[in-house]
Amino acid sequence: MENRSNGKATASLVLGIISLVFIFFGTYAFLGIILAIIGLILGIQAKKENPNDGKAKAGVVLSIIGLALCALTFLSCIACVGLIASLA
Repeated sequence: MENRSNGKATASLVLGIISLVFIFFGTYAFLGIILAIIGLILGIQAKKENPNDGKAKAGVVLSIIGLALCALTFLSCIACVGLIASLA
């Protein structure tokens, strides 16, 4: 069995981690959403190529978590801005 590194799986893992970092930047969470979607696509492609790849599985999981939390953060920021605008 050849031990090769899968670039798509690694990219998916890195993009999933970066999308989780964008949760803490509030209005920039939309960048995390975009990165999580790209990471999810790459992770799914990598899992189709090698179903037993742990990096691909971790990338998909982190991308899903990053997508959900970034979307929640972004919507919360939009709601707060809307609330402040309606009070002024």
